[in-house]
Formats: sequence, structure tokens, C-alpha cells
Amino acid sequence: MAEFEPERYELREPPAYQFDPGRREFLFIAGSGLLICLAAGDAEAQTGRGTRLQIADDGVVTVFTGKVEVGQGSRTQIAMAAAEELGVPLEKIRVVMADTSLVPNDGITAGSRTTPSTVPAVRKAAAAARNRDVTDARDWRVLGKAQHHVQGRAIVTGAHEFPSDIRRPGMLYGCVLRAPAYGSTLIEADLAPAKKLADVVAVRDGAFVGCAAPTSFAARKAVEAIAASARWKTEAHPSSRQLFDHLKRTAITEGGRPPRIQTKGSVDQVLAQSGKRVKAAYQVSYIQHAPMEPRAAVAEWDGGSLTVWTGTQNPFGVRDQLAQAFQLGNDRVRVIVPDSGGGFGGKHTGEVAIEAARLAKQAAKPVSLRWTRAEEFMWAYFRPAGLFEVEAALEGSLITAWDFTNYNAGAAAIESPYKTAATRTRFLYCNSPLREGSYRGIAATANTFARECFIDELAQAASADPLEFRLANLENPRLRDVLTAAAKKFRWNERKEKGIGLACGTEKGSYVAACARVEIENGAPRVREFCMAYECGGILNPSNLKAQVEGSIIQGLGGALTEEIQFEGGRLLNGSFAKYRMPRLRDVPPLGIVLLDRRDLPPAGAGETPIIAVAPAIANAVFHATGKRPRSMPVRLG
Repeated sequence: MAEFEPERYELREPPAYQFDPGRREFLFIAGSGLLICLAAGDAEAQTGRGTRLQIADDGVVTVFTGKVEVGQGSRTQIAMAAAEELGVPLEKIRVVMADTSLVPNDGITAGSRTTPSTVPAVRKAAAAARNRDVTDARDWRVLGKAQHHVQGRAIVTGAHEFPSDIRRPGMLYGCVLRAPAYGSTLIEADLAPAKKLADVVAVRDGAFVGCAAPTSFAARKAVEAIAASARWKTEAHPSSRQLFDHLKRTAITEGGRPPRIQTKGSVDQVLAQSGKRVKAAYQVSYIQHAPMEPRAAVAEWDGGSLTVWTGTQNPFGVRDQLAQAFQLGNDRVRVIVPDSGGGFGGKHTGEVAIEAARLAKQAAKPVSLRWTRAEEFMWAYFRPAGLFEVEAALEGSLITAWDFTNYNAGAAAIESPYKTAATRTRFLYCNSPLREGSYRGIAATANTFARECFIDELAQAASADPLEFRLANLENPRLRDVLTAAAKKFRWNERKEKGIGLACGTEKGSYVAACARVEIENGAPRVREFCMAYECGGILNPSNLKAQVEGSIIQGLGGALTEEIQFEGGRLLNGSFAKYRMPRLRDVPPLGIVLLDRRDLPPAGAGETPIIAVAPAIANAVFHATGKRPRSMPVRLG
């Protein structure tokens, strides 16, 4: 295992401890400071891996968390939480994150859970250290105020190290043989050409084939030598042009799991009796996470123990995957996650860590494996594609029946926030032709897109203003508040020009509304103005929250307008930044951000929900500009 560095993270003498069953905390007291363990389980806490914070003699406080930093600002927010409850300056706080041998298991960094779960745990631990209750939001001195990123200087100066920057003594570089197409099976691979090359280690472990060498160039050349004679069995694979027919055809029967259906009232009866029915279908394409830093890992064996440095949002999950892959106990595997270059839900799995460890085991040296951009595009998982069929009945400006069917995209935020006496919501599993998984906002983006575009269609059928139609059918006061705040900031009721649209939604305990103005240039929409109102309870760090909202809008522009994975014959047609059009700075319009601070409510996470309103607001603005209803994401005019 890698060197433990006890002088940084552990007390130097065995501490006495006392367990408080009411708080489920161990209070460790020793001459060199105080350690507090929050017990997920008694055994874990007693080993020290449940340690939450250490207060040293010099006043420096070290906070331990299993969460990771992938640019979302969690390191700063966790430090702020400790500083608030301990009453110490922020610069006195150090945060150790995502080292499975040192930190408590706070779960995967996903689902916007750091704010509502880990921050309260840190606050309670810090308050326990001072033997007091947790500070009321009305009395915050650190939380609730804008704070810069605690490692901001290192990041902007280039001193910050990412997983791709990790170096170990004697380290080699790896490269892996990849299949030529999705669904391909390796039949034969001759390692002899690679083994003839100087200083190259060639590895085959079942279907896995790779090489390690002193340079990444040499490793790549060795894999190319193997690939020249490798034989593969390929299978037929649908193209992106056939995608939505394929999803509907394979729903239920080939998806392998029964549909999820929720009903209220008799939808069929209300629809049959209604004098006004509206029906539409929508499509949402696969898109890639495309983080600036592709998957990367450095693996190092020490006897029968394994240490891996990697960029993942799931450190303990990757530890478990490594332990299973190599038939090790969890105590023989250590995963360390440096602050990483983006995730967006795309780094939940440990494939690069396992690949690096296979190479390192055979080479008997540390091995660094970095996926290329092409590998990241093709072999990482995608945000699920989806097909949506929606039908509703109207009585005046009120929705009386709602029938919503989602093929494949997922169930997050699938329930409509609009009041309706009769509803039916169905999610059908399908046979996805591409590997799919979590993405920022997961299915909430797709479900909100289909729902909010359809709400505009209902407003048109009712001859109602889109804002007034929504307010007439919404009861939730928090959703109404963000909708009216965004409309006020955007001056919705004063607008006379063509090309404006709005949308709203809720997910993960927070609420969002957006307004957009678009123009059509050379047959394509261009966003000229964008406004968003967002509410996630009490705001912990206003500057970071604003950055999260702005980042969501910019990323949402890509999914709304240009991002779409194209494939044929089991191969990607646009798996590079040159062909896969991401938003550029010139694509970003002036942004108006309204943050509603609800100190009376618990803080919710903000990493995901703001993105869900971006695409439908733009699509609705495109309709207002052209009179043609966009029913796909990305938005198409043809």
C-alpha cells in the first residue's frame, strides 16, 4: 500500500474514546488533539475510518469526507460547514476527501447529496467538538456568505494536480486494446509482436488485452502491433437513425423489466369524455458527459495490497469493484481520488482503475492509464436516449387528464407538478443499443423537456399565455415563486418581440424556472438572452451556487442545441470534440440569475436541477419565433 503519512491525518497516540449512542458519535480525546468519529457502523468507527474531523494543537482542523471534488465546489462548502460550527477562520480548515483508508464512507458523490447529507454530518461533528447544538441559519457567520474556492489559486496557476498528473517511482504507462465496434467479441490476439518490443509488458486476461511501457507512445505502438492481427466477432447494431423505433419496439419484451406505472383517477374515461384533447411525441438523443479530463488511474501493488489513484465519483464503490475483480478483501484495496477534472455523473464506475491494476500486477510496477478522448467518447456510458408519448385533456385553461409515457430515459422527475384529477405515468425499460448511465440531472432533464414543451402546446390549445397557463395549473408555492421570479427578471409580461419561451420544474428538493430569447440564424436557433430563477432552501455559499447555476445553463445549451451522439455499424460517427459540438464561450448569451434564499428551509443540493429547465425554455422560444413545434432534443427546425 502507499505510504500512510500518519503525521498528517492520525493522532500519534492511541486515543481514549467514549461512544454517545444518542448522537452515534465516538469522541476521541488525546494529547495531540481531538478526533470525532460519526459512526456509520460501530466497527468502522472504532477502526478510525469513521473519523470526521481532527483538531490539532495549533488550531488547524482537518475534516474527513468520502465525497469527491469534481469542480462542483464541495471541498469549499464542507470546509465552510466546519468553520461555521467550530468558530474558526476558513483558512484554518483542511479537508481530506475520498481516500478509502482514511475517510468515512459518505456514499457516492451523486444525486446532489453532499449538501443535504454530508454537510449536516460535518456540522454536527464540529458542533459536538464544541459541545453545543448546530448553529441556526439566522446566526450564520461563514455559511450563507460568498466564499472563493479554497484551492482556487492552485487551480488557476496550474499547481493543482488532477488524477492525470499522478506520478509514482518507476511508473509505466498503459494502453488497452479496444474492440472495433460495439458488441464485438475478441476471438484471437497474438501478444508476440508486442513482446518483441523493448521494455514492453503485454498482458492478456480473458477478454482484456493491454500493454505497459516506459512511455505512453511505446505502449500505444505495442497495442497497435497486437491489433494488426487480432480477430473479432461482430454483431449487427442499430444506427442512431433507427434509435427511437428500436426503443419502442424493444420496450418491455426485450427490456427485461416490467414497466413502472403510477395512476390516479380514470385517465381513459376523462380523455374519452373531453371535448379538447392534445397529443404529441418527443425524442431525446444520447449525449456524452465529455469531461475535460477523461478517465485516468494509477495503480500500484505492494505484495497482496493495491492502491489506485483515480478520478471517480464513487471511491468506495470502485474499491469494492477492485476487490471483487482481484478477489481481495476490502482492507487490501485503497482508492485515493484527487480533485478531478469534471464528472457530471459520468465517472461512477471503475473500469479504468481495474484496467490499470491488471497491467500493474503483470508489470510488477505502478502503471498509469489515461483514456484518450476517443476512448472516453466511445467506451464511457451515455445519458440515456428517450422517446415520450404524451396526451392530455383540457377544460378551459385547466388540465383535466394527463397521460405520460417515457421509453428508456428514466424515471427521475417523471411525475408532473401540475394539478390534474386523472393522471397516468409510465416508464418502460428498453433494450438500449448504447451503454447508458447517470448524467447531470439524470432523467429529470428529458422528462422536464417533454413535459414543459407539451405544457406550451396545451397553453396554445387553450389560447392562454404560457406563464398564466402554468400558474393556473400549479399549486406548489415554491415552484410558483421561481416561475414568477424568472418572469419578472426577464420582463415576460412586457415583451413584444418574437422568440421568447419559458419552462419550470422541480427535482431533488429544489425548484427552477427559466426564460429564453432566441433568434434564428442561418436556419439554426441562437440564444440571445437567458434568465433563470433557482431555489434550493438556505443558500450555503452564494458565489458557488451562482457558478453551479451558470454551469448548468452552459452545459444545458449543448444538450438543447447541438449535442447528439451519432452511430452506425456499432461505431461512433462523431466521437471527438471536432465533430461533437460542445458550447463555446461565443454561444453563451447574457445570463440573468435570481437566487431565492430560503433560510427557513434545509439546504438542498444544486449540482443538477438547474439544467432541467434549459432545453424546454429554448424549445418553446423557438416555437414562438418560428411557429413550428420542436419535438426533439437537440432542437431541430427541419
